[in-house]
Amino acid sequence: MKRLLALGAVVLTTAAMAWAGSDNPPKADGAPKPVITKAVKGEQCVEDTDYMRRNHMKVLDGHRDKTVIEGIRTKKYSLKECINCHASETTGSVAAAKDDFCVSCHSYAAVKIDCFDCHSTKPQGSIAMHSLNAETAHYKHKLAAQATSKVSVEEMAGVAQ
Repeated sequence: MKRLLALGAVVLTTAAMAWAGSDNPPKADGAPKPVITKAVKGEQCVEDTDYMRRNHMKVLDGHRDKTVIEGIRTKKYSLKECINCHASETTGSVAAAKDDFCVSCHSYAAVKIDCFDCHSTKPQGSIAMHSLNAETAHYKHKLAAQATSKVSVEEMAGVAQ
């Protein structure tokens, strides 16, 4: 029995090493591919597709910082504009169903989306995040960003009241 187990271990190890060095590793035919739907609005994205696939979070984070900390608002790179173009015609959202624009890729890559903890997943009017006016919201976010210790949601809510 020990010889059989030892032989099995040798065979499996050899096969694994051979596969690791192979130019043609086995394909994951059963793995679901993300559903990437064409944008509903707009002729062209603000950057080329390959760039946005690799860098969309850097672009969104940079825009968020400019908006929240510095108070500079532009449409280019704004999450709201992304949602306006990429919301599904079926659900009207980028994150309501498994085939929606954001959820499809993020599920495939096993990456949690936390944008929509605060932001709406559907195109809306001028205030899609919260009912605070822009000046008050930016002031609160700026205070939180400059804080030397963590600032709770409750503390932020009480800042401008």
